[in-house]
Amino acid sequence: MPDFEIERRHLEAGRRLIAGVDEAGRGALCGPVVAAAVLLPFSWISGPRPDWAERIDDSKRLTPKSRTLLARKIRRVAVYGLGSADPSEIDALNILHASREAMRRAVAALSLPPDMILLDGLPFDGFSRPREAVVQGDRRSVSIAAASILAKVCRDRIMRRAGRRYPGYGLERHKGYGTQAHYEALALLGPTPFHRRTFKLQYQPKLFESP
Repeated sequence: MPDFEIERRHLEAGRRLIAGVDEAGRGALCGPVVAAAVLLPFSWISGPRPDWAERIDDSKRLTPKSRTLLARKIRRVAVYGLGSADPSEIDALNILHASREAMRRAVAALSLPPDMILLDGLPFDGFSRPREAVVQGDRRSVSIAAASILAKVCRDRIMRRAGRRYPGYGLERHKGYGTQAHYEALALLGPTPFHRRTFKLQYQPKLFESP
């Protein structure tokens, strides 16, 4: 389970506003990549916190119901920002750079400038604030895990709307990932305007991903 060890180190160095940042949708064939930046109450780092906060975890390890409930609670107590890059940007920039752009937009959307940014994954430039990249950060840092939950819940909502707009693909179920049902729909119907054109070589049922 993630904890506050990384945040505590930065708090002891005099940084109080510590933002966790993560994205969702990087491996999908369809839809945007969505990022969230989350400033949890800094009092949680060294003091008491609500019982529900102990359930914050990597969004991939939570059920949809748990993610939704936790996202609602996180939004009530945190300062957060969301950012995204749509399929056309993913095609123009490539998914790596589009994911990073979504993260930058999420941080820029924060109403308070963070003293430190904790990024899930590998380091990259493009921030005016101090930052630390944390490999598997959504399983190590509560702030990053909280960001993973908000990003996932936001993107899932977008994909459910896309499912209504583009019926027959099951987007509301698999959220645009490469499941067998998604590949079969692509073989039958072809890609929608919401699909990533640079992923066209992946439109064949070889490896199936979980939504």
